[in-house]
Amino acid sequence: MWKHGKKARLWLALLAAALLLTACAGSSFATGSEEAPSAEGALDASSDSVRSAVNFDHELDAYAPRKDRYNFYFTYKTVHPWWDAVALGMEEAQRQYLEKGVTITYEYMAPDTASAEDQTERLLAAAEEDYDVIGVDVADEALISPLLDELVDSGKKVMTFSSSDAAEGCKRLAYVGNTHNYQDGADLTEALCEKLGYRGKVAILVGSVGAPCHEDRARGARDTIARYPDIQIVATEYDMDSVDLAYELTQKILSDCPDLDGIVCCNMSNPVGAARAITEAHSHAVIVGMDHDEEALRYLNEGVIYCLGVQDCYSIGFDTIQIAVKLADGNLAGELFPEKTDEITTVIYQNDAALMLELLYGEM
Repeated sequence: MWKHGKKARLWLALLAAALLLTACAGSSFATGSEEAPSAEGALDASSDSVRSAVNFDHELDAYAPRKDRYNFYFTYKTVHPWWDAVALGMEEAQRQYLEKGVTITYEYMAPDTASAEDQTERLLAAAEEDYDVIGVDVADEALISPLLDELVDSGKKVMTFSSSDAAEGCKRLAYVGNTHNYQDGADLTEALCEKLGYRGKVAILVGSVGAPCHEDRARGARDTIARYPDIQIVATEYDMDSVDLAYELTQKILSDCPDLDGIVCCNMSNPVGAARAITEAHSHAVIVGMDHDEEALRYLNEGVIYCLGVQDCYSIGFDTIQIAVKLADGNLAGELFPEKTDEITTVIYQNDAALMLELLYGEM
């Protein structure tokens, strides 16, 4: 089991209200409402994009588990509210299985700071225990993927989940999460470039060194910017998924480049750090970034952040538990589930922020 943080408890308390307003989206990447012709139109557009961003309405599929008890081990990059949201989806799947007479227990642990070395130690320790499935959100694909191969070769059932899969060709049995991080980075950056009129000076805050999701989004950002000769990348920095470090790095970038026009933020922490620094410096740099941090949503609502790509963490958690059960029963990817279960990302804009804050954090 895992322990709720303050924000996670609030998410759970608001779940019943959210169920009235959320529905499953049909595409892997949706676009929110940047502008609307009227207040009523803005509300309708916001409702649509927020509904597509987070889907709380899940039911277990028809698969009948072969056992009445399972024990899983999950580890992820770092302790952070993003993974609290994933855990809420896991808890809902756990609850629904219990209603069917199936008890699921799981460890859900991570370090305070992202570290491939720490993740290696955790995985090796988990391999010594009798878990039905080991799941990992990969901290560094180059370092962790070979270890996952070794665990699978030793007979362990290993899956990946969240936003970071292992390297191509890894023997892990399945992945649940974001399969389009490169496109997310490209789409957010395209929105930034359009906002800037396809000219200006831009910085990129990546996240953790070697983390597949962060690196892929940054690569998508760089490739998009490369199409526009009048846009220049003036800095690329790694903030290690730390709000404080992102703030300090943005301060330094602004000191070196006071006329900075924009920042691409590739994880959930760095839009917050960047927005703090931008606000403090009275800069007009445009920020685009990822996910649903409460402070980031407030900055979005105020117009400090231009847009956010929100991943459906709840669905990731729910689907991870379902597929872990099937893997534990000896099933492989195929008819019952795909090798990669894709979850959506929705870009939301200022008109979407108030409703998202209300649904996730109770703010009006």
